[in-house]
Amino acid sequence: MVRPTTYRTITVQDLPIFYRETGDQAAPAILLLHGLPSSSRMYEPLLTRLADRFHLIAPDYPGFGHSAAPPPGDFAYTFDHLAEVMIHFCEAVGLSRYSLYMQDYGGPVGFRMALAHPDRLDALIVQNAVAHETGLGDLWTARRAFWADRATHEAALRRNLLSLEAARQRHVGSDPRVERYDPDLWTDEFAFLSQPGQAEIQAELFYDYRHNVAAYPLWQAWLRRSQPRLLVLWGRYDPSFDISEPEAFRKDVPQAEIHLLQAGHFALDTAADQVAAIVRDFL
Repeated sequence: MVRPTTYRTITVQDLPIFYRETGDQAAPAILLLHGLPSSSRMYEPLLTRLADRFHLIAPDYPGFGHSAAPPPGDFAYTFDHLAEVMIHFCEAVGLSRYSLYMQDYGGPVGFRMALAHPDRLDALIVQNAVAHETGLGDLWTARRAFWADRATHEAALRRNLLSLEAARQRHVGSDPRVERYDPDLWTDEFAFLSQPGQAEIQAELFYDYRHNVAAYPLWQAWLRRSQPRLLVLWGRYDPSFDISEPEAFRKDVPQAEIHLLQAGHFALDTAADQVAAIVRDFL
C-alpha cells in the first residue's frame, strides 16, 4: 500500500517548524536530519521507499526550507540552538524513540541530540557527515581562515559556500557521471540561498561550525563508550568530506556497518534505491 506523505508546520519555541511525515506511527521511527543548504526535501526519495516499513519524520531547521527564518539578530544561529529546537520538535510531535539519519549539518545537530538524550536512540545512520577532523577535505582551508578572521575572509567564504557553482559542486563533486544529476538540485538550492537574509543566516551558522570541530573529541568519546548501532553510508565523490571518514568511525565503533557508494555528498541524488535497501536491511 502506498502511504502518502503529509506536510505540516508546528510551533516550537515560538517558531513555525515545517516537517514531512509518512508511514505508520506505530512503526519504528526514523528522524531524518538534513544538510546544507538543503531541507527535508532532500529526503523525499527515502520517504517514498521506506514508508511501508517505517515511520519517517523529516523537519526543516530554523533558517532552512519552509521553517521560520528569523534574522540573526532575533535568533542565535548556532548548532547548539538548532539541536535544542530539534529536541523540542521531537517532543512536540510525540517522537520519543527513533533512529537518527544524519547527513552533513545533520551530523552536528544529531550528535548533540544523541548525547543529550541517548535513551531516545535506537541507531545512528551517518551519511556523509563528519565527526573527525581528518574528515575535513581541502575545501576547508578557506573555511578555517574565515573562523580565524571573519571580517577579512567572509566575502571569500560566501563565494566558497553560497555561490551557484558551490551549490553545483556540492552535488556533483568528482563524480564522472554528471549526466545522472538533475540540475534542479543545485539551481533550486541557489534560489533558496538567494532569498533576502539567507546569506547572513548561513554565514552566521557556518561561523559557529568551528565549535563542531572542537566537539569532535567529545562525540568520538561518546561513540567509543556507548557503542551504538551504527551504519555509515558514504558517497565517495564528496568534494567536502574525505573518504577516510568511514574508517575513522569504525575505529570508534568496530561493529559499525560501512558502505561506500558510487554517489556524491547527497547520495540520494543518484543512489536512493541502494540507500533505501541498505537502511531497510540494517534496521
